Amino acid sequence: MTRTGATPYARRGRRSLRLRLVVLALLLVPVIEIAVIVAVARTIGGWQTFLVLLLETALGAWVVRREGTRAWRALREAVRSGRMPSRELADGVLVLVGGVLLLLPGFVTDVIGLLFILPFTRPVARIWLEAVIARRVVTTVGEWPGGTPGTPAPRPLRPDVVSGEVVDPPPDDPTR
Repeated sequence: MTRTGATPYARRGRRSLRLRLVVLALLLVPVIEIAVIVAVARTIGGWQTFLVLLLETALGAWVVRREGTRAWRALREAVRSGRMPSRELADGVLVLVGGVLLLLPGFVTDVIGLLFILPFTRPVARIWLEAVIARRVVTTVGEWPGGTPGTPAPRPLRPDVVSGEVVDPPPDDPTR
């Protein structure tokens, strides 16, 4: 049993649910994008919509390049100064995901991508990303040997594992 009391079968059920949600998203996102593009095209015209999509893609590529360079520079500076670059790594992930979303054709993915990339909206996206990662870590930490306070006792080692320690022989040992 894990910390949450779930059996391995329940974990498989959660994985199955996640897989279903991903498949559903892969099916729904294109349908939503096409519906929005058609609605915009009816409002401003087909060629104008096409030009706006091209302009969005070019603007998105420029923003990704600019913010990606900033995120990379901040990451290098954090590593050079000797501090943990967690914020910089999160920013790098958000810029990467936002860039992928901006490269996909459509208005909805562009808006979400810009929310991940723009410097004034990225802190909100970073908080969301940290919450998702924290939730994942909390559910898996209980499975680590030793766990954390409040977790059940660690599971026994496998029967073919022997506990022990490595001891170096004395320097004058002839078997060396």
